[in-house]
Amino acid sequence: MSEILDRPRQFKLEERPPAADPAVERLHRKQRLAATFRLFARYGFDAGLAGHVTVRDPEFPSQFWINPLGQYFGTIRVSDLQLVDHAGNILVGNRPINNAGFVIHSAIHAARPDVDAAAHTHSTHGKAWSTLGRLLDPLTQDACAFYEDHALFDPFTGVVLDESEGTRLAATLGTRKALILQNHGLLTVGTTIEAAAWWFIAMDNAAHAQLLAEAAGKPIPIAPETARHTATQVGTERGGTFSFAPLYDWIVSAEPDLLD
Repeated sequence: MSEILDRPRQFKLEERPPAADPAVERLHRKQRLAATFRLFARYGFDAGLAGHVTVRDPEFPSQFWINPLGQYFGTIRVSDLQLVDHAGNILVGNRPINNAGFVIHSAIHAARPDVDAAAHTHSTHGKAWSTLGRLLDPLTQDACAFYEDHALFDPFTGVVLDESEGTRLAATLGTRKALILQNHGLLTVGTTIEAAAWWFIAMDNAAHAQLLAEAAGKPIPIAPETARHTATQVGTERGGTFSFAPLYDWIVSAEPDLLD
């Protein structure tokens, strides 16, 4: 028995390929998007009219699903989500959407065909960290997910309502998974809605941890070569997608109405 316990066990999480039927894949993405809003409400990432998360439509890649303006994250259901195109036309739904959200997300979806989802809210720790005008340091294993994979969007020029600002934002993001919007907050992207949502949760947590560490003393960062290696272990899109899975299962169990 002791030999069995001492022997390392290998566990493999099975990947989920996109469904061949666009309708099935669309529902999958919308369910995870609605769950993201419910989770963000639980994490306290809601702030009045601010905040938006999008996911690309699987059948029409120039269109994406977004939350309606003014609806509390904690009440959003699948049926509340709206479909918008890059021209700003609302194709599904009859409520307004966040104009800044449209400018930001349309630019990102246009510039990054590899990205299916993007998340931005005015989370408290993300906002606090953004005022420092610095990138996150690799202080913890979890923070290494963003090592050499996030950028600083500066300076702050007001609410992002101009198309040129959206273009500049997407260019600053480049091929990375995240941005710190100076004096504004955080933004994350992913090849899946699950990954984009998880990166936002993880990045806000990393910002919180660094704020606490710096308030307590002088943190010791992880060496660059170790941080770079750790990023390949904890910062993959596959890892981000799987990290979201238990949260999805939990929130659906706690609030099944989100699937309506």
